[in-house]
Amino acid sequence: MATIKVKQVGSPIRRTKDQRATLIGLGLNKMHRVSELEDTPEVRGMIRKLPHLVEIVEA
Repeated sequence: MATIKVKQVGSPIRRTKDQRATLIGLGLNKMHRVSELEDTPEVRGMIRKLPHLVEIVEA
């Protein structure tokens, strides 16, 4: 299956608990970390929930 690389560009400081939990679910918790995940609708929804904290990295 296809994969997608996600990079954290925003800080989780002063964010709600559900946004922090979503970052951890994506495998991110510190600035500028990159996580490679399967490209599923669930992962896309998590990314869509945090457009101000993450970005998709082109391979």
